[in-house]
Amino acid sequence: MSIDADDIVAVGGSLEPRVLVEAYRRGVFPWPIDGLDVLPWFCPKERAILDFSRIHLSRSLRRELRKTPLRCTVDQGFDAVIERCAEVPRPGQDGTWITPELMDAYKEMNRLGFAHSVEVWDEAGALVGGIYGVCVEGYFSAESMFHLTPNASKVALLYLVDHLGKAGCDWIDIQVMTPHMKALGAIVLTRKQFLERLARTRTMGLRPFKP
Repeated sequence: MSIDADDIVAVGGSLEPRVLVEAYRRGVFPWPIDGLDVLPWFCPKERAILDFSRIHLSRSLRRELRKTPLRCTVDQGFDAVIERCAEVPRPGQDGTWITPELMDAYKEMNRLGFAHSVEVWDEAGALVGGIYGVCVEGYFSAESMFHLTPNASKVALLYLVDHLGKAGCDWIDIQVMTPHMKALGAIVLTRKQFLERLARTRTMGLRPFKP
């Protein structure tokens, strides 16, 4: 992530669930930075989202998804998903922003019903992909995903989109644009546009995950 000082709206504080929930309600998320002793909280000037109506799948990907043997579940392995997201190497990244403190905080958020995951399993029952994020008042912020086999992260993402869509959700926050997300049709909003959309979503009374 390219850091702009104006993207940081607060520093310090705790990762207690009540703090995290209030932060996400306001469109703010924590993102530790190597070498920085205090925790920065971000609400980027430019925010990437995935609008479900704009999702584009290539013919080859559609073909692969139709014949995939992979299966998905929801909230059946949250701890394993976040641990894999922290462990699996990513091109162009040295290390991970998912610190042990952050991991513990989101695991607790999952136990309290605010953080959720989609798990992807292969035919042998091994966890080969997944995605996790935070859902507050119908607003879903995707935090990280991983794959150990081709297309597993895409399968997780599209399963999440389908799950949320059935509950009336029509977009997710992906925070920062990546080439992968841009190819799927993600767009960038200004901070003002994003916060307005977040506010509208919070008034809709959506409950995409069972209590």
